[in-house]
Amino acid sequence: MKIGGTVINYYFHCKRQCWLFSNRINLEDNSEDVHIGRVIHELKSEKNKKSEITIDNIKIDKITDEYLVEIKKSDADVEAAKWQTLFYLKKLKDKGIYRKGKLEFDEKNKQNKKTIYLELTDDIEEELEKLIDKINELITQPIIPEPEKDKKCKKCAYYEYCYI
Repeated sequence: MKIGGTVINYYFHCKRQCWLFSNRINLEDNSEDVHIGRVIHELKSEKNKKSEITIDNIKIDKITDEYLVEIKKSDADVEAAKWQTLFYLKKLKDKGIYRKGKLEFDEKNKQNKKTIYLELTDDIEEELEKLIDKINELITQPIIPEPEKDKKCKKCAYYEYCYI
């Protein structure tokens, strides 16, 4: 399977969610949080016409002369969002497009928007390769990982699948 940014994000967020999504068990259409995230992306896209770009199997929220910009509705899982953005930077680099990363958190109840700047280095590229190997190993396992039983699970699109 071709790994995409969502799979990278889910790997950090929850191994079970990563496995389910990668094995085409998609319950996100029923999730209000996922719907809110999509609406935020659509609103941002309306302001900046033609800002979302699709390259191979990834969708980049926005690209400028200097930055690849990834927009998230929450900073609940910064590490996952960072690696997703770094993965996108690598995909662009592989196409001969060099950018820095800009990760914007657009939380609805917060006045101050959080922004994180990222750069793809040789060390990070090496870590990405190892990460992709680990993800491939996980998603090709015949048995689904056990639920993590974390407080974040209650807001997950897969909550009912895992616990009910």
